[in-house]
Amino acid sequence: MMVNRTNDIAWQARQGSVAAIIQVLNEQLANSGVRTRAIYHDGVLQILCEAATLDKLEQSTLVKQIQQIIESIKPRNIGRVNINSRLVQEQQLLWLEEIIRDPEKQLLWSEEIILEQPNIFQQLIKNYQDKKSESGKLNFTKNQLYQPIPINNKVKKNAWNRMFFSLTLSLFVLLLISMIYAVLNGKLQNTFIPETAKSLIPTQKSPNSEDSFVIAVRIANQASDAGKIAKTSTQWLEIAADWQRASDLMSNVPPSHSRYQEAQIRTKLYKKYSEAAQKEAQKNKL
Repeated sequence: MMVNRTNDIAWQARQGSVAAIIQVLNEQLANSGVRTRAIYHDGVLQILCEAATLDKLEQSTLVKQIQQIIESIKPRNIGRVNINSRLVQEQQLLWLEEIIRDPEKQLLWSEEIILEQPNIFQQLIKNYQDKKSESGKLNFTKNQLYQPIPINNKVKKNAWNRMFFSLTLSLFVLLLISMIYAVLNGKLQNTFIPETAKSLIPTQKSPNSEDSFVIAVRIANQASDAGKIAKTSTQWLEIAADWQRASDLMSNVPPSHSRYQEAQIRTKLYKKYSEAAQKEAQKNKL
């Protein structure tokens, strides 16, 4: 059987129960004449401290006491605490709304504190201890306390399996957290990035993926150099073909290209050069 946590106030307070936290505070502040109430509001634990006289609500002393008590509890998911104080008043169900509406009239003073949070290793150890205590403690009836408990090898094996699984899970979580931290800080090599993530990373263009404009200019330069030494009809036909190819590539340059307007001009110019080369080829046939 699982251990019964219904009456375990300290455990409930560690889980973040506001009612349990207030019960612990009131028990430990009982001798000081201070009573507390609390509400968890907008990510902050709002605590109201009330006493019959001002001397019992001395700010520095009371804040220090409450901070020590709450940090000893280590309530889960509570990192900010706002401590409010006032002289004791009749019970008000909406005391927080009254304070928010008119804090100067309602309060003697107010101070926010930030709780010291356990690191990830301490939290994992604490969670493991809580789970172990929950599964490891048994509720016995009065008669069962006087009966010998049989040792079952299967039970022992299951307990070891659970412990091994918990330790493995903790190590996996730590590894995962380390990897996420490394990725966010750019410290992880690409070989450790999942393939699905690699697909989101932009890749650099290879030298063979140059745009049409660059290729067309290269072919045009080659055709221009060849035209300086061409003599036969065949050579001029090859040059005409190169100019036409360069013209076609220029016509494929998209409007989004930074040199689109220049490409439009070069398209027409290269076409004229191709026609001129064809005429030279006709001349050399004669």
